[in-house]
Amino acid sequence: MKHFIPLLAALCLLAACKGGAPLLPSVSGKAGEVLVVMEKAQWDDELGAATRGLLASECPYLAISEPLYSLVNIAPGAFGDIFKVHRNIVLFNIAPGVDSTCVYYRKDVWAQPQCVVQLNAPDSERALGLLETAGANILSAIEQAERDRVIRNTLLYEEKGIAASIAPVFGGSPHFPSGYKLRKLTDDFAWVADDKQYTLQDVLIYSYEARGDSRDFDKEEILRHRAEMARSNVPGMYDNTWMITSEGFPVSIEYLSYRGRKFVQTRGYWEVENDYMGGPFVSHSFYSPDGSRVIVAEAFVYSPKFDKRQYLRQVEALLYSWEWKKSE
Repeated sequence: MKHFIPLLAALCLLAACKGGAPLLPSVSGKAGEVLVVMEKAQWDDELGAATRGLLASECPYLAISEPLYSLVNIAPGAFGDIFKVHRNIVLFNIAPGVDSTCVYYRKDVWAQPQCVVQLNAPDSERALGLLETAGANILSAIEQAERDRVIRNTLLYEEKGIAASIAPVFGGSPHFPSGYKLRKLTDDFAWVADDKQYTLQDVLIYSYEARGDSRDFDKEEILRHRAEMARSNVPGMYDNTWMITSEGFPVSIEYLSYRGRKFVQTRGYWEVENDYMGGPFVSHSFYSPDGSRVIVAEAFVYSPKFDKRQYLRQVEALLYSWEWKKSE
């Protein structure tokens, strides 16, 4: 009997190899890292500069400059099995025999969960043009892959009690991984935090009555309600201190749709009135299911001793995990 479980596992493995999808290894590489497969001469030339300009451009709303992604260049001849399991791969297939100029987006080619973007072109000049026209889509594919990995791990190691507490108040909730704690919950505000000694990764959720027209998602309206929320609910470390939106950084808004849910994304920089704390924030503003209220889910980071790019990317991904409460 003691040999039953290993034997059953072996039979399942054999069945998968014979008729099911191939078993793939887990991806390698650090979060926020992209492997670029390109000849060294091209990497050092205009095509490489354009690739770095796209993938390693400055990450927005960070006080200290950080690249959007960390890049590793590998020549096609060195692209062996050890590199094929990398999490994010941008593969340039440039050869005179290539008869079409196009971009392919593929998932889980050599590992999982993997993002592979392949650019086909007969020469460097046309590859450069392809990179320029498809650049936004390439960034979006990699960003989505990074986000999905965070959400996947969140669901595997979820603090389920948090969403269960928030969903009855707002009609839905993001999912939160192990380590997050519910700091505060009222009938229109929730604060969920993963606070460590030198880093804060927090999510604020709040709601307010909707006007019912386009003004609900004007930048000024969003920031006005943010200011009211922060002053009432997000105090600083000392008396007479509270969170504000910094006027030293421009605030951007973008109208987006993700898996059927339309929202306005707001990016900016937060500070503490009468203190010296600050960091980036990003929020999603959207209507409640009945349209009577505007719900805002906001992620913010404080990390004075460390780079902030990955901390922000991790907590921002949680906003995309928002799920409406299922009707009973």
